[in-house]
This record gives sequence, structure tokens and C-alpha cells, in this order.
Amino acid sequence: MYTTEKSVDVLNDLIELNNDRVAGFEKVIADIKPENIDLKTLFQEYAAQSRQFSQELTAVVARYSDDVETGTSASGTLHRAWIDVKSLFGGSDRASILAEAERGEDAIKKAYKDVLAEDELPAEALQTVSMQAQKIQAAHDRIKALRDAS
Repeated sequence: MYTTEKSVDVLNDLIELNNDRVAGFEKVIADIKPENIDLKTLFQEYAAQSRQFSQELTAVVARYSDDVETGTSASGTLHRAWIDVKSLFGGSDRASILAEAERGEDAIKKAYKDVLAEDELPAEALQTVSMQAQKIQAAHDRIKALRDAS
């Protein structure tokens, strides 16, 4: 069963993860070589998707609290630092880019799944999170298919 405080915490965590996702895709977009330009468009789409998700979640949180998350997480910062290190050592080929993107999608997909399993959200928030989870799953599957094909 949910409480307002727990719901706000859970939703703020999802906002933070979506902000991480935006920052991660923007980092990769900046480093994409011309031969992978198609990935740039795809990653721009997913960064925009997470910006929208953050806005939707922020609107839900604002109904319950003034404590709305606006930053990124420490683990997201660490993941982007790892991407920087990998790119220095040749991890900028198509398969590496897609493998890192899939790893990030695995993390956000799991977070959404965990939130939905915990039953910590009121109905309106649950509906928003469920719809976002479906879109996150579709993005993950698309990236995984591209990775498998490369």
C-alpha cells in the first residue's frame, strides 16, 4: 500500500533515472562518429522521450509535494564516466555503443519494473508509470535488436 511520502520518493527516483537517461544519451550523441549517424537520431528520440517522462512525473509529484527531483543520480554520473573511459580505449564502435545503451536501458527498465511490483503508487501515478514502462521496454527491445544485428 502506498503512502504519499513513499510515492513521492519513488517518483523522484524515476525522475532522476530519466534525467540520467537523457544525460547518457546526450553524452553518446556527442561522441557518435559519422558511420553511426542513424544511432544519433535514435538516441535523440530517446533523450526527448525521457525529458517528457520527467515532465510527466514531475507534474504528478507536484500534486503531492513541493519536493520534486531535478538532478541526476551518482550512479548515472558514474555510468557516464565509464562510457568516457571506454571511448578512450576503443569502445566507440557500433556494437560497443549499442551494448552500453542496452545496459542503460536494462537499468531503467528494471527500475520501472520494481516500482510497479512494489505497489507504492496511487492510481494516477500508477497509470503514468505503467505507460512509461511500456515505452521503456519498447526502446530497450529496439536497441537490443540493433545490437544483435551489429
